[in-house]
Amino acid sequence: MRILKLIPTVKDYIWGGTRLSKEFDMPAYGDRQAEAWVLSCHDDGVNIISGGPFDGRTLKDVLSNEGKSYLGTNCAKFDFFPILIKLIDAKDNLSIQVHPSDEYALKNENQYGKTEAWYIIDCDEGAEIIYGLSKDMTKDELKESIENGTILDNVNHVKVKKGDLFFIPSGTIHAICKGILLAEVQQNSNVTYRVYDYGRLQNGKPRELHTKKAVDVINLKAVDCGGKNPGKPETFDGYTKTHLSKCELFTVAKLEITEKATVTADETSFVSLIALDGNGVVNYADNCITLYKGESVFIPAGFGDVEILGAVTVLETRV
Repeated sequence: MRILKLIPTVKDYIWGGTRLSKEFDMPAYGDRQAEAWVLSCHDDGVNIISGGPFDGRTLKDVLSNEGKSYLGTNCAKFDFFPILIKLIDAKDNLSIQVHPSDEYALKNENQYGKTEAWYIIDCDEGAEIIYGLSKDMTKDELKESIENGTILDNVNHVKVKKGDLFFIPSGTIHAICKGILLAEVQQNSNVTYRVYDYGRLQNGKPRELHTKKAVDVINLKAVDCGGKNPGKPETFDGYTKTHLSKCELFTVAKLEITEKATVTADETSFVSLIALDGNGVVNYADNCITLYKGESVFIPAGFGDVEILGAVTVLETRV
């Protein structure tokens, strides 16, 4: 059983910036880097393993061959790798969009749906997200608002700050707006229904909208802003731990390590560690793995105690 260091998959969508390459040392294949998929078994961007006996193989391949014991008992209810984690740099607004439920996505897309959580790593002053409808609407009213371009008047515009956490259930209309750098923990799905795209052109043409499917799945009830401050940090010897989000799909916490921290991977779940800031090393047995800003490691379920040394802020995700 080995801890796996992962090479991210980088996407260059039109709204992306350059922070992922400049600050996180992500591969820069073009002028922009919108997303880095730092834990992924999805066919649209599966991770490659770096170092060790599995060097050069995909995470999906290794997990398929090593069996479900690497995933843990909490993953037994899933017939797929359950989560996908991204770092997202929104230099410009993302489209207003929605993700379907599992039931709808399986029926119409042959994929699962998408519930997600956003942790705001950094943002410009005054930056905002779009979260949910601001008033109750019928399907006909929603469709008309999308088609006549007034949808921006019928959604919540929520100011954000560094350290905020937002939980976005499937069916919630939403958008990351410009000037935000965040970590996204989500179901392992790449199904998005685009509602509004600010009239932008790509290769001289508007990007496709998915109005009919979006209207089918959007929660038509008004919702509150959805934002919440994370829990209070718990102080331990050498680090603090802040619980960010917990649902039936995943649990997310932030470790702010000043000297050292011990992370335990028990039989219930694998552990994903992603460095959001600083540098450290992961020590186990007679081995060590560097964990620099932007890097990601996968610890198999049942691995036991792992020590992290250094001054590093880590996103810890479990199922």
